[in-house]
Amino acid sequence: MNLLIATGNLGKAREFREMLGDGRFAWSNLAARGDAPAVEETGRSFRANACLKASYYATHFQTWTIADDSGLSVDALDGAPGVLSARWATRHAAGAGDADNNALLLRQLADVPDARRTARFVCVLALADPAGRIIVTVRDVVEGRILRQSRGANGFGYDSLFMIDEMNRTTAELEPAEKHRFSHRGKALRRLRQIMDSLNLPRA
Repeated sequence: MNLLIATGNLGKAREFREMLGDGRFAWSNLAARGDAPAVEETGRSFRANACLKASYYATHFQTWTIADDSGLSVDALDGAPGVLSARWATRHAAGAGDADNNALLLRQLADVPDARRTARFVCVLALADPAGRIIVTVRDVVEGRILRQSRGANGFGYDSLFMIDEMNRTTAELEPAEKHRFSHRGKALRRLRQIMDSLNLPRA
């Protein structure tokens, strides 16, 4: 089965392949497609954006497509950055990219006491067929809190600031196999794989 991972983020694409396995699927991602048009993420929820991206790229490339929308929801910021997680610094004219997103978040939470720095990573996945029809969506989360400084060199995005209390480590301090067990994307991908295995999908 030819399956497009609708992301140009190589970190995300790697996690998808590691979690869903290579045996059944022939993988590609947007980073390998120079003609991939950008999709404006106009949805107001993770699910809306995941469905928008999955449907758009499935019809554009006429292939089965998995898209995700994921991000960080901080309680002290009323759920922000939310769907704007990847563009948080850009939205506030404070730069662009992971480093600037993290720096802005730390400034915004500078006066928030540790007990109120609770947050969660959210992931919604959508699977679309080559006609753009959404076949299934799944959602999962991982709870944690935001530290006052970065810890760990693995991962991407806000991983180095996000502490999973039960492990006393940030997601950037976890090895890939550990991160897959606990992360929002890992849990959502396992649920999606179970559903995909139960469906009569074409073989590669």
